[in-house]
Amino acid sequence: MATSRLQMEGDDSVLLHVTHSNLKSFAADVRFSPQMNVEAVKEKLWKKCGTSVNAMALELYDESGSKVGVLSDDSRPLGFYSPFDGFRLHIIDLDPSSVTTGGWLEDTSLVEKYTISEEDYAKRTDSYRKFKEKRASQNPVAASEVKTKEDFMEDLCANIKVGDRCQVEPGEKRGEVKYVGRAESLGPGYWVGIQYDEPLGKHDGMVKGTRLFECPQLHGGVVRPDKVKVGDYPERDPFEEDEI
Repeated sequence: MATSRLQMEGDDSVLLHVTHSNLKSFAADVRFSPQMNVEAVKEKLWKKCGTSVNAMALELYDESGSKVGVLSDDSRPLGFYSPFDGFRLHIIDLDPSSVTTGGWLEDTSLVEKYTISEEDYAKRTDSYRKFKEKRASQNPVAASEVKTKEDFMEDLCANIKVGDRCQVEPGEKRGEVKYVGRAESLGPGYWVGIQYDEPLGKHDGMVKGTRLFECPQLHGGVVRPDKVKVGDYPERDPFEEDEI
């Protein structure tokens, strides 16, 4: 029997090749647990490349270079996107003022040398930590929100309309488009609400206290437009695979 490439439950880790949009010379093979959520993956990568968690977008590519998907839901486990050993995880830095912009982390000749005493460094680190904690307690949503433009992926919605049949990646989940537009509770940019044919969703169209659309419980999902393909995607016959 051929060995399956599916990520089996209990598998400890997956080895991904990591690249960066601003750091052309940056490349690393990093092991991740499929049980880690996307936010935890970003935390791990932040320590390796310097791009902050809030300004980081992640894309997953297979061994042939084809995009598998965008890891846009920080709460999802990495295993949801079905990564395999050898896949490439690409970091996109969304912050134009990031330390990774303009080659500062690759060309040391661009960096003005600066020294600081250990005592002053400790004071500044403690001050910054307290500032972050205060900001997060005052506005926890803003503290975790990616610095994404308000029109992020608006162009991809041009051919997506409410009522369209569609297929959502990853997983080739089929359903009907129920909502197209912004969803402030999920973050800046444009989103697409889907009523799945099967109970593969997370809700009934109510997202973080906001009603975007209505559908049966666990049939609703909201994803970025780049995960949605509209077209002739009829509801699957649950018995079609049983035919001889």
